[in-house]
Amino acid sequence: MEKLLLSVHVLAGIVFVGGSAVATSLFPRYAPVAAGVPAGTAGGGAAAGTLQEASGERNRSVAVALLRITRGYSLFGIVVPVVGIVLALVQGRMGEIWITVSMVLTAAAGVLLALWIYPLQREALAEPDDGARLRRLSMLAGIYNLLWAVVVVMMIVRPGADG
Repeated sequence: MEKLLLSVHVLAGIVFVGGSAVATSLFPRYAPVAAGVPAGTAGGGAAAGTLQEASGERNRSVAVALLRITRGYSLFGIVVPVVGIVLALVQGRMGEIWITVSMVLTAAAGVLLALWIYPLQREALAEPDDGARLRRLSMLAGIYNLLWAVVVVMMIVRPGADG
């Protein structure tokens, strides 16, 4: 049973957490910016003084797809902590510090995604701005990815594990 739970936990993490991490990271590159915003103020790509839309990098359809991936994979990604908790219970590891820290970091990543990243992505599509929102989204995606990277390291190193 443990091997099945571990397999589901790891595969779901790779597919769903990895997918949402990639989608949140790529979204700012493809999301539209307001018409008339010079490329230099929206985050690069085209020569200064030209519009981002003209650079070919900005693509609303791609941004919409990335928004859907962010939402869908994030919802399916709930499988990762649920199966992880069941696995920790089966293994009798719930009291270990690395499990607790991993759960706190996972919750922080989930809150970040649900309360800031996804809503900002929707706003960026509904009302493009000068790129400020997209820069904030890039930063938040980096934090989201860093949280997951620390969780993965915790799962491998297992500081404070009983054995």
